[in-house]
Amino acid sequence: MSVSIEDQVETIYGDVVRRNPAEPEFHQAVREVLTSLAPVVRRHPEYLELKTVERICEPERQIIFRVPWQDDAGEVHINRGMRVEFNSALGPYKGGLRFHPSVTLGTIKFLGFEQIFKNALTGMPIGGGKGGADFDPKGRSDREIMRFCQSMMTELYRHIGEYTDVPAGDIGVGQRELGFLFGQYKRITNRYESGVLTGKGLAWGGARVRTEATGYGTVIFADEMLRARGDSIEGKTIVVSGSGNVAVYAIEKAHQLGGKVIAASDSAGYIVDEAGINIEVLKQVKEVERLRICEYAERVPGARYVEGGSLWDVPCDVALPCATQNEVDDAAAVLLIKNGCTLIAEGANMPLTADAMAVVQKAGIAYGPGKAANAGGVATSALEMQQNASRDSWSFEYSEERLTELMKGIHRRVAETADEFGEPGNLVLGANIAGFLRVADAMHAFGLV
Repeated sequence: MSVSIEDQVETIYGDVVRRNPAEPEFHQAVREVLTSLAPVVRRHPEYLELKTVERICEPERQIIFRVPWQDDAGEVHINRGMRVEFNSALGPYKGGLRFHPSVTLGTIKFLGFEQIFKNALTGMPIGGGKGGADFDPKGRSDREIMRFCQSMMTELYRHIGEYTDVPAGDIGVGQRELGFLFGQYKRITNRYESGVLTGKGLAWGGARVRTEATGYGTVIFADEMLRARGDSIEGKTIVVSGSGNVAVYAIEKAHQLGGKVIAASDSAGYIVDEAGINIEVLKQVKEVERLRICEYAERVPGARYVEGGSLWDVPCDVALPCATQNEVDDAAAVLLIKNGCTLIAEGANMPLTADAMAVVQKAGIAYGPGKAANAGGVATSALEMQQNASRDSWSFEYSEERLTELMKGIHRRVAETADEFGEPGNLVLGANIAGFLRVADAMHAFGLV
């Protein structure tokens, strides 16, 4: 008796789980992609015959190393650093570094796996990878962070390069950390290789709009989703989770396009400002003074702070989860829909749980998965690499124009793929298939490698 395509794909997923035990985030990311691939492998059986799907699910290289460093009191600490170089079929590995206590190999593999398809959707020549360490920069002095970054790069430098692997920032890694990392790379290698890291400061090889890119791109993508439905983000009430880099600039771009963001959050609670969040006050609190978001409510009349609780209790037209993975569960999704939400676009990586995704898709509301909606950051990183390679620097206006073109192109590519495979409007399926096809075709061109 012949085995169905669906059963063969399920067998592949079972093998992934068996080979990668105790890595639930990675399992979740793989399942989300594999559930979209049955119509592809039915049309292209060679992807099963040549084990293309299995090869994409297996990282090309995984590097784990210790990071010893000394704090200001002289105490020695040992953290674990890692880099998962997942797939280089389209170009050098590309993906951020995350510094957070929750970082594990499974987390990094999930992020790296997502990065493969996200990077493919940009149309730029970049592969997928991710890295980080279980180091917590919160509460640490600049000198402590410098020592940690220098120790991290003392090992990491062996594995990266502008034609090999190009890290960037992520949670816990901003321009300060990237500066320390790049300084150590330059010192060890004796090369001013600007293209080895992206997200750099403007004075030393960075690109304009890179700071804003992920948040801006998410809102541009959401606006394109609405325009496909004969609407726009103008006049919409919006809730944004998080108050880091992605969230801040999603709020800024939403206001530029005529939307009104009324709520944002951090790990301790959330603020509600029915008049619309004052972006300058928010930037002062979060970017300049690095304070908790409750301070915003202390400074803005009419704003209120809710300690703990769920941001998703706040009624809105549009929800932009921009904090972290699995922050929206099925109960939150049900509540969002009940309260009138008609669109969700992911500014973070996999912020909806699998159950929440099922709720949203069943309800038929517009849903933009992170690998498409938040691809603006890595797309602009690729533009930064382009500028570094040509020793060039573009204006903010031109850089933002390129970002806008890229995000509109991603939406168009994803929507057209969903149409082609018989599920109009299913941007999850469209993103997974469009990204997979581009990577798989390159892998086949290279032979069995």
